[in-house]
Amino acid sequence: QVQLAESGGGLVQIGGSLTLSCEASGSFLKINDMNWYRQAPGKQRELVAAMDMYGKVKYADSVNGRFTISRDNIKNILQMNSLNTDDTGVYVCYAKVLGPGPGRGWYDKWGQGTQVTVSS
Repeated sequence: QVQLAESGGGLVQIGGSLTLSCEASGSFLKINDMNWYRQAPGKQRELVAAMDMYGKVKYADSVNGRFTISRDNIKNILQMNSLNTDDTGVYVCYAKVLGPGPGRGWYDKWGQGTQVTVSS
């Protein structure tokens, strides 16, 4: 029953910045990993940034130094700076969720995605 609400996408010029947000809601006990993936036309979906429940961070080489992921429990923020056209794509939030009630375990949850378009 968990939902991931993404926001912050839009159109930005090369060199600009955007901030993406992903916040979980609904019924769940807790969330471990909260990550950002992106899918661009003609390209495979790739992991952009990840943060586990202990604060360990991982970035794609292509965004390392330009993007910053932060997290406040169930809210995940991706700060994107120095954007270029290769950053264009649908950015999707992912969470590893522990469901409520007996017999419930960890499962994967994906958001709907938010479009980021970088123009030249």
